[in-house]
Amino acid sequence: MPLKLSVFLPAYNEESNIEKTIFQIEEVLKVIADDWEILVINDGSLDKTGEIVKKLIKNNPRLRLITHLKNKGYGAAIKTGLKNVRFPWVVQMDSDGQFDFREVKKLLAKRDEADLIIGYRLRRTDSRYRRLMAKILWLADFILFGLNVKDVDCGFKLFKKEIIDKVQPLVTESAITVTEFVVRARKAGFKITQVGVHHYSRKEGEQTGGKPHIILKAAFEGIKLWFILLKEKIWK
Repeated sequence: MPLKLSVFLPAYNEESNIEKTIFQIEEVLKVIADDWEILVINDGSLDKTGEIVKKLIKNNPRLRLITHLKNKGYGAAIKTGLKNVRFPWVVQMDSDGQFDFREVKKLLAKRDEADLIIGYRLRRTDSRYRRLMAKILWLADFILFGLNVKDVDCGFKLFKKEIIDKVQPLVTESAITVTEFVVRARKAGFKITQVGVHHYSRKEGEQTGGKPHIILKAAFEGIKLWFILLKEKIWK
């Protein structure tokens, strides 16, 4: 069956990384996909991220750009990507160069046995603080939602577009949005599996996901989500 693939990249202030990331993705897609698109979600970047993508679009009709006029956060960028992809299989990948898109082949190899393939970092290169936050997120997801996923916030996933239609509307808009997507996909009966991928140190740019106000918003929305899902009787 022909492989038609959408790849979407949340991006915030990634002028140092976005072009290299797009080029790497293009080189892989030219070999593995029959038809494809790359969608960059520019989440209110204050640098030249949007300008760089606009220049690349002139020579690449498969590349698209959607820009938030102001920074809304990772969860909002994820939701925008989900609403705008076109093809039957979707890859969500971070744009900061910390993943090697060639490893998408490892995720694609699981298409016959799962609908949602979640990458997990074989060895995280983040700071000790970020690794601690990841462990806390795993524990919170397990306690609140019974979700036992090694690395739910890993920015490298493959899934059927069909899932997007079944899990709407997503009610959160923060770092917990990915958790909501996975929880609702599981409830809808989609099969989930996990694949180890390599994680590389950020060479340029700044990480923002570990800032206290972002973590606090995710924690608040996680509790809110629990009550919403309970009201929806999603546990039954």
